[in-house]
Amino acid sequence: MRTHSRDPQPLGGTGTVDRLARILAARNIDPAAVADLVDEPEPYSPLDALLAGMPPRYRAAVADHPQVLVWVRDVAEGAVAPSRGARRQVTTGPSLLMAGVVGAGKTHQAYGAVRRLVQSGVGVRWRATTAADLYADLRPRPGADSERELAAVSRCPLLIIDDLGAAKASEWVEEVTYRLINRRYNHMLPTLITTNLAIKDLRAHLGDRVTSRLAQMTTRVEFEPVDRRRHHTTA
Repeated sequence: MRTHSRDPQPLGGTGTVDRLARILAARNIDPAAVADLVDEPEPYSPLDALLAGMPPRYRAAVADHPQVLVWVRDVAEGAVAPSRGARRQVTTGPSLLMAGVVGAGKTHQAYGAVRRLVQSGVGVRWRATTAADLYADLRPRPGADSERELAAVSRCPLLIIDDLGAAKASEWVEEVTYRLINRRYNHMLPTLITTNLAIKDLRAHLGDRVTSRLAQMTTRVEFEPVDRRRHHTTA
């Protein structure tokens, strides 16, 4: 599962239509004769752009966990406008570590949190990946620049890492995870992490360097030990 999203860029506007009208007038062409050839730009909201980049299962996700809502508020309050009159953007902020059994609703809450951020009027460039997919993307292989990919993931303003600790433990996994988490820790970039492991198991799986930084940079959210998928609700 890998998804990317960024704020949409305008695809047209009144300026384009005005320029076309002036060209037609200069050539003595009746604008009405070609009106059908001019398409008005389709409304394209930030929420539309967000939903287009989300997996279909989570496009209607709603964040309602109290600690997740606090995270949304804190990130939104810390968003800044790059210039006067511009839309506020996520640049730095707190992180969450959501822990619980399989199917407890952690992924649902993570996507719902991003959705709620956009609905609050905040712009955000974001990525989402499972830990397994992340390691697959970063593993050195012919024709791939794994260092460039690591840099891109590390500096993304908002990152969702799903199922941290689910991949097979190894020295390489521990080292790559450390490099990623350390960069996000140093730059205070908001990160939403879900895991099925207890913190002591994460330490055994990923090492002290990773878990120490996670302990400082994240608020830990414990989910009730209920598998909602088995109860036919959204997970």
